[in-house]
Amino acid sequence: MPFTGHEPQTPAYRGMLWALFAGGVATFSQLYAVQGLLPVIAQNFQVSSSDAALTVSAATFGLALAVTPWAIVSDGIGRRKVISIALVSSVFLGLLCAAAPNFQLLVALRFLEGIALAGVPGSALAFLADEVSARAVAVASGTYISGTTLGGLAGRLLASFVGEPAGWRWGVAAVSIMAVVAALFFLLKAPKPQGFAPIRGRSLGEVVAKFGQAFRGKTVLVYAQGFLLMGGFVAVYNYLAFRLEAPPFLIPTSWAALVFLAYLSGTYTSVASGRLVAKLGRMNTLRLSILLSFLGLLATLGSNFIVIICGLLVFTAGFFAAHAVASGWVPVLAAEARAQAASLYNLFYYVGSSLLGWMIGIPFMNSGWAMVVLCVGGLQVIALILASFLSQKPVK
Repeated sequence: MPFTGHEPQTPAYRGMLWALFAGGVATFSQLYAVQGLLPVIAQNFQVSSSDAALTVSAATFGLALAVTPWAIVSDGIGRRKVISIALVSSVFLGLLCAAAPNFQLLVALRFLEGIALAGVPGSALAFLADEVSARAVAVASGTYISGTTLGGLAGRLLASFVGEPAGWRWGVAAVSIMAVVAALFFLLKAPKPQGFAPIRGRSLGEVVAKFGQAFRGKTVLVYAQGFLLMGGFVAVYNYLAFRLEAPPFLIPTSWAALVFLAYLSGTYTSVASGRLVAKLGRMNTLRLSILLSFLGLLATLGSNFIVIICGLLVFTAGFFAAHAVASGWVPVLAAEARAQAASLYNLFYYVGSSLLGWMIGIPFMNSGWAMVVLCVGGLQVIALILASFLSQKPVK
């Protein structure tokens, strides 16, 4: 009897979910560790806020460039092996970042770290699609996304709370040590692949054709969601700390990092979105999530700190729900090229993060927070319009 995927409630299914949850924590704790330290890094190296944000953009850009090559490699050697290599190598590079003697080398090492980390998001969803039953993919992908949100939260908070008294280097090193523990958990819990069939000896033309399949139909519209929404999301978190540490708030770095607790709302909605998809369909859930995020963004224009935090909670909840729906939609739309489609989604997603997350810092320096809201809100409106062109059929 052919393998049809691990079913919910089985030990292998639970092992798969916990392993990818840990992989998400290890990956995104390292990817965004420096984001909570941007004001400290800017002061330490005497660079501007947008220049300091390059330490985030360099890693996400490296990740964006590498997801596709990693996907090709994963077709040959397997998703589990690729994820394992990515986690081990990224931890090593993260420790090197903590020892970088100057800003230029730090940015270069962050770029290399992003390349290493790309193996996880480039293979995780394909790993799920290979090993989990089709009816459980939406919920399983939401669980992986929840690991990415907790990883992003834990990395930012740990780096900030260690980095303020001990220096940014110790903050980054602390996150790398935490990632070692999560990576070991993945290696112990991830089940041996049963649904993976290696593809070897393909010509360049065959590889190109496979990626061509991943562009068929309306998949490009889903890729655009990642580009637009992630670009705006990273911009908000890149520059909000600078706003909160300036007058009239004057909040210390470690306390300003507490805004990342808003990620907890995303941890919940990324899983809950899978259940909502079953009721409303993917397109309607996606549009509702974007609208929710937009309303939260508008609330951050307020001058009251509590209102800003509440707005950030709603903004984050909507974003991660939208991301979970879009990323889980990709392997469904490109069933014959799952790994390639997942890598392309991540390519658009992280190019948006690195490019838009840095570019929006320029109007922020010149015109303040209102310009950040205007730019990010515009991106969300475009994403909402594009989402309306996707299929309205509910998930069966």
